[in-house]
Amino acid sequence: MKRYFSFLLLFPSLLLAQQPVKVDFKVANATLFLNFEKQSISGNVVYTFDVKSAIDTIRIDAIDMHFSNVKINKRTVDFKNSGTELQLFKGYKKGKNTISFDYQATPKQTLYFVGAGEGKQIWTQGQGKNTSHWLPSFDDENEKVIFNTTVTFATDFEVLSNGVLAQKTATDSLTTWNYKMAHPMSSYLVMMAIGQFEKQTLSTRSGTPIELYLQPEDVSKFESTYRYSTQLFDFFENEIGVAYPWEVYRQIPVKDFLYAGMENTTATIFTQDFVVDSIGFNDRSYLNVNAHELAHQWFGDMVTAKSGTHHWLQEGFATYYALLAEESVFGSDYFNWQLYEMAERLIAASKNDLVPLLNPKASSLTFYQKGAWALHYLRENVGHENFQKAVKSYLQKYQFKNVETDDFLAEINKVSDFDTNKFKKDWLESAVFQTQDVLTILNRSPFIRAYFEVSELRTKPFAEKEVTYSNLLKGNAFYPLKEEVIYQLQSVSYQEKERVLKLAMRTGDFKVRQAIAKTMDSIPSSFKSDYLSLLDDDSYITREIVLNKYWSEFPEERFMTLEKSRDWVGLNDKNLRVLWLTLALATKDFEQDKKATYYDELLDYATSKYESNLRQNAIMKLLFLDKNDQNTLKYLVNALVSHKWQFVKFARENIRGLLKSNIHRKFFEDMLEQLPEREKSQLNRLLIEKI
Repeated sequence: MKRYFSFLLLFPSLLLAQQPVKVDFKVANATLFLNFEKQSISGNVVYTFDVKSAIDTIRIDAIDMHFSNVKINKRTVDFKNSGTELQLFKGYKKGKNTISFDYQATPKQTLYFVGAGEGKQIWTQGQGKNTSHWLPSFDDENEKVIFNTTVTFATDFEVLSNGVLAQKTATDSLTTWNYKMAHPMSSYLVMMAIGQFEKQTLSTRSGTPIELYLQPEDVSKFESTYRYSTQLFDFFENEIGVAYPWEVYRQIPVKDFLYAGMENTTATIFTQDFVVDSIGFNDRSYLNVNAHELAHQWFGDMVTAKSGTHHWLQEGFATYYALLAEESVFGSDYFNWQLYEMAERLIAASKNDLVPLLNPKASSLTFYQKGAWALHYLRENVGHENFQKAVKSYLQKYQFKNVETDDFLAEINKVSDFDTNKFKKDWLESAVFQTQDVLTILNRSPFIRAYFEVSELRTKPFAEKEVTYSNLLKGNAFYPLKEEVIYQLQSVSYQEKERVLKLAMRTGDFKVRQAIAKTMDSIPSSFKSDYLSLLDDDSYITREIVLNKYWSEFPEERFMTLEKSRDWVGLNDKNLRVLWLTLALATKDFEQDKKATYYDELLDYATSKYESNLRQNAIMKLLFLDKNDQNTLKYLVNALVSHKWQFVKFARENIRGLLKSNIHRKFFEDMLEQLPEREKSQLNRLLIEKI
């Protein structure tokens, strides 16, 4: 009985795995309508498909959808809606078929409606197996389909999807956008993004257009946000040796995106946090994410892993090729420094992370960074030219298909006698990080050797290394060497290190100067002017650190520092403006007549009108000012129903901490009945938890 029950549990997944063998879905034509107020989607979908051999039930994944007018080969057919699938039993024949249906859904995930008014946006995030929440499709990545989408929405908004914009038809109030794809892709890569955007188009060396989008208020940030985009694209086509596999490439930042970016076919969606001006570029550059998601257009979108077991073929490749692209921009020292930092993280994680790379349950760190290191080890051992030949052959052989790890290793075997069996065992099937092999490779870099030498100075008396420190700071060494000097100075008294510290300040390198800002426990009077000069650095993060520290250390100069920083805004979370409002409110006698205005502005940033990173920043500062402020607590509770899990986690952790106080518990209990149902439910869960 026990064995029979286990077999039944596995049976549905076995059926799903068999379907692509017996049925091949070819083309999808989806005509879609979105209702922002109801946060719903409806439409008509037509699939063409081939039945290759007899099959009892054809399944299309569809989560919590309503279906009508279901027809196969233009004839109405019976169907079953299981709540997770549209199931079809008859009406199809061996050979070519079509199915059409109307559907409606109000997705709880994957399709997100954010903002309000002219600032509202709709966007998707289908990574994994989630597109079936908004579009009847296929959770199995092995079912590749040519997806064409036709979307109708309000005329004053931009609608973006996969592929080439084939037609656009406008009326006074509505516009219909028709997008066409030329090649098949897995369903998780289907996307939509709707909002008010401005567009710029770049031209690549091969002629592929890169369409770049920003919100209208961000048009001055096109260059700094998308810096090096054509250089990255041209580098990939040359390095990979295979032309970009699609007709167009788009990049769209959206509000409150769940992750850094997502490599939908022909169209990357990424977080608004990377929309920066020229100063913000130094703090939060989009360049690495830009390169990573672009690399996926080859590794993941064109050639897709058959299952999660081989996920490293997507994330490891995208991570590694992004590093190679950055090397083309910033040089080999930067490249080797990134590899070193990856290695440090992997060595630390390997003490507890015992899941190998060839396992669908491996961590993101393993898939991305160990995967990248595995490829670097392979490339170093087979030779760059041979590696390039193998990758090119692999991509050409399996274009628009699905692959396993052995498919890639077979191409390595064709160009080299390198022992791929041992490589697979050591790097892919073992949870052990090959530290000694990594160190051997890292030590080939003169810069890394120099860094190791500087690191070894940590235990030596300051007097023995002062000259070395000074020479390093005067030279042209890559910044991590100089940073390491600053970190080693942290435990040295100011009297001893003053000369070296001031020498570091004169390097003009904002990263070295930022290290000083981070490591100064207190600011001696003789260093005040030097430290204050950091407020003029081209880094919003440095300015935030220094403004906060200087305000704390020198109460008599608070008015001066607030006046100097009055108009600063900072990054997407308004880090400088939020800090300024906080300090202005906390500064005794500073503009008393404007305190209420400053409080209202800070409180407003905690509301749902804004993105979660700004809201979180504002809530943290408001709690710092007064953790008994019930206005703040109300917005903290509202964060529990955000679609962004990171923000929800922040709210839960803070509420749990506050509930340890009987006063705060009563605050939350008293507001419970006045809350909307979803907020009430989430807060009640926390109230009844055992402390």
